[in-house]
Amino acid sequence: MRWHIDTFGYSPEGKLFTGVKGGELPDITIRRSWSAARAEVLTEEEQASPLAKRIYDLRSACLSLWLNAGVPPTQVAAWAGHSVEVLLRSYAKCIDGQDAIAKRRITEALSEHDNAPAA
Repeated sequence: MRWHIDTFGYSPEGKLFTGVKGGELPDITIRRSWSAARAEVLTEEEQASPLAKRIYDLRSACLSLWLNAGVPPTQVAAWAGHSVEVLLRSYAKCIDGQDAIAKRRITEALSEHDNAPAA
């Protein structure tokens, strides 16, 4: 990436990659590059699967990762550029393995409440 920036710089619009004559890269160029990248790094079994089949799948993977990392849905929705309702309708099924974390947070919150000075 650094080599590319040092060699080609950015377009006047701040884009890192542009078409031969400037402007947008053609969709077919992007798809071919993505396909070649998948072939380079994935096993044959992974290539046959839907794993990162489309570049857009990276967005879904990113949002799922953020939610599973415990980032609040309100923040993830803001970063993704849509409502919490849309986020949860699409990604709630991807949230997994947070039971222990959630229970610990509840226990800690209750403990803090019990230890708070009386008013």
